[in-house]
Amino acid sequence: MAHNKNILQDSHGRTHTYLRISLIERCNLRCSYCMPEKGVQLSPKSHLMTYEEIFEIAKTFVKHGVNKIRLTGGEPFIRKDIPVILEKLASLPAELSITTNAIIIDKFMDVLKLHGVKKINISLDSLNREKFKHITRRDQFDIVYKNLLLLVEENFNVKVNVVLIKGFNDDEIVQFINLTQNLPITVRFIEFMPFDGNKWDMGKLVSYEKIMDYVNVSFPKENIQRLQDAPNDTSKNYKISGYKGSFAIINSVTNPFCDSCNRLRLTANGQLKNCLFSSTESNLLATLREGKSIEPIIHKAVQTKLKMRGGMDTLEKLQEPKRHNNNRSMITIGG
Repeated sequence: MAHNKNILQDSHGRTHTYLRISLIERCNLRCSYCMPEKGVQLSPKSHLMTYEEIFEIAKTFVKHGVNKIRLTGGEPFIRKDIPVILEKLASLPAELSITTNAIIIDKFMDVLKLHGVKKINISLDSLNREKFKHITRRDQFDIVYKNLLLLVEENFNVKVNVVLIKGFNDDEIVQFINLTQNLPITVRFIEFMPFDGNKWDMGKLVSYEKIMDYVNVSFPKENIQRLQDAPNDTSKNYKISGYKGSFAIINSVTNPFCDSCNRLRLTANGQLKNCLFSSTESNLLATLREGKSIEPIIHKAVQTKLKMRGGMDTLEKLQEPKRHNNNRSMITIGG
């Protein structure tokens, strides 16, 4: 390691081995919890990382111990040079995965296979076509569902991410779990999180307890299996016995997993965020373009990572809007 110290270890003893890279701020959907209704101010193209810059930055992180890279967006597949990005990153000794809304993923099956990308996370918040249209402001449910089945058929490891919003899709929890009866997928229920412009409030949150209430009422107790969670896992994992797939609950608001956090985020315009909830960012791209080493900036960003949720260590703090209005909207952070 440079300077005989791990620049990816923070002051709370957490070592960061997982980098999420947003490739693009644009998306072909308009999900309300991700993007404010009036849209967002996008970075000019010249402010976004080129594929060479993405590769250079990723290479530095891998050199210091990152062994997992996830590509996000916006919608990563609308970036024209994604085949080149996948090719470059696949040459690094790190596991490569991708998060997508699956609208155009069918066109990239061969590219993904070629570069060994096995793990695909699909964002899908409703199994009801009208509701899907309402939340995404686009009528694309049938395409997404067809591509989900296609990915399973092509032996990809598929996770479905469902952001739960009370009174909107919490009545579909059981329906989503039933998807795992015949499909070897993991459905992950994610708590609605606060970002700029997404009208977040605590009342829209569906807690872990509430989700398990639905599960306990709908399935015989002896059929609900608690699975072993992986180290650094953000989710509590379950399975209904006899079902091919499993389901998980990610409660980043009510019961955060900050103690074992091992992830860092790189935005499409080259800013390093040390926490999803953090309102501060470190500009790696400007330094890289000046021809200087980005290692000191990475080290400093990791060192200043707060112990919990970007400093919002109580639910009271989380409920103060001014604390997350300085944060970007989700679309410009990258899922």
